[in-house]
Amino acid sequence: MTERQGEAIVLRVWPFQEADLLVSLFTREQGRVKGVARHAMRSRRRFGGALEPMTYVRATYAERPKQELVRLDAFEILSSPLSRPIDYARTAALQFLAEVVEEALPEQAPEDAVFRLVLAVLDQIQVGRVWMPVTYFSLWMSRLMGWMPELGHCVVCGLDLRSETVWYSGTSDGVTCVDDRRSGSVALPAESVGEAVRMFRGTVGELAKEEWPKGRAADLRRFAVETLERHLERRLVSARALGRA
Repeated sequence: MTERQGEAIVLRVWPFQEADLLVSLFTREQGRVKGVARHAMRSRRRFGGALEPMTYVRATYAERPKQELVRLDAFEILSSPLSRPIDYARTAALQFLAEVVEEALPEQAPEDAVFRLVLAVLDQIQVGRVWMPVTYFSLWMSRLMGWMPELGHCVVCGLDLRSETVWYSGTSDGVTCVDDRRSGSVALPAESVGEAVRMFRGTVGELAKEEWPKGRAADLRRFAVETLERHLERRLVSARALGRA
């Protein structure tokens, strides 16, 4: 048996057998792992509120050879989404982060860049910001996974599209110029492409100094979410909930 301790983010929790809970964790050192919190439904002494989704913890757990599930022994809360009053929009945003990480990352595959991205975005959501952090996360998650298309050139004819409206389709790779747009394509205005460029060049903390109401860069957020869904090959339930916020 191998004992481990390290930073982790709680993604999802399910009832498991009698009083146990099955927990999906995104760990910094090992990537995504699943483990069993024994008797967690009967006693909160070891875990307390640390099993809430998107809680940042220091996790203590044990691995057994040839067993897929680790044994979760204790969590120390480093940051909790429940530390401040939470509303529907923040709840949906936290669920969105958890669903994307759960679906995008294979088990046992460390992704330190993604871990740092999630922590940075969580810091902003914790203090009540939603729309900019969600957009930033969606764009960067696609980029880190290698799914983000080149926004500056038409994938068909190679035309330079910098400072131009681009067109994208939820069923095809890349963006196009207006002449090469595919059936059912959606326009992404030059202003929104510019916001994407700023997000790739800046930090979420720097961008948080600006006002980001829900309507700002909404078309960019739609593009980013649809890019994720295209490559995940599924609709994101949390994205639909977020749209109702």
